[in-house]
Amino acid sequence: MIIERFWSMPNGDTFSMKPIMKILREEMNGSEWADPFARNSKFAKYTNDINPNTLAEYNMDALDFLKTFKTNSLDGLLFDPPYSLRQIKEIYDGIGISLTSHQSKYFFSDLKNEIQRIVKPNGKVLSFGWSSNGIGKKRGFEIQRIILIAHGGNHNDTIITIETNNQYNLELLK
Repeated sequence: MIIERFWSMPNGDTFSMKPIMKILREEMNGSEWADPFARNSKFAKYTNDINPNTLAEYNMDALDFLKTFKTNSLDGLLFDPPYSLRQIKEIYDGIGISLTSHQSKYFFSDLKNEIQRIVKPNGKVLSFGWSSNGIGKKRGFEIQRIILIAHGGNHNDTIITIETNNQYNLELLK
């Protein structure tokens, strides 16, 4: 596993930060990539954001968007959700949608289970947030790189976890 650290001014549009753009260009192999929280980003072929006031192709709940893909159909996925439950609530409230108790309790695990299903073996997931948990070993993913993007001052680092789907190894372990 490789751990790297870069610096960038913070930006709500994660993929507009120069070090992150460079990482996306390095890591995104294949054409079948999805981004369930795209906002205005066009790095992935399939873009979604629940907020209709973005450039995303679809405006669905992220889980519903992920369920539209066939099993093992994606080369990779950009997973840049709101980083906390507070941010999730603010985003939903901001567009007039109430966050359900199920969503607030299972938001991340439901999404990760769908990601496990739709990313091809040897496909990649680039997860962004305040932790390096990523999709997880129990779902068959192996961390290849962890990248810290420091922002200075009182800002939390953005942590990027780059994982490969080794799901076929899970079957061998059963």
